[in-house]
Amino acid sequence: MNGYYVYILECVDKTLYTGWTSNIAKRVREHNGGKGGAKYTRARRPVRLVYTEACSCLSDVLKREAQIKRMSRFGKLELIAKVPYRQDHNFPENSLPKYPLKKHP
Repeated sequence: MNGYYVYILECVDKTLYTGWTSNIAKRVREHNGGKGGAKYTRARRPVRLVYTEACSCLSDVLKREAQIKRMSRFGKLELIAKVPYRQDHNFPENSLPKYPLKKHP
């Protein structure tokens, strides 16, 4: 997996968490119990990956993460709903749940 990704997780209490990573499968595992998961998600496990957007460079992913974090909950849910289902074949088989993925220009 090359590049950077901004992602949205849905926590067990239905809250949404936004972050970025260069390895989505590893990061989701960390949020769900491994070392390095965010403090916010530790008390809200299990989490479910509901949105992913690929960016080509660190600067782009940080800007996009900030944009998404400024969105209201409704705005984030709209963003999640707009993405059609597809499996991204760049990830190892069975490493991620089959959730929407979006390529960011």
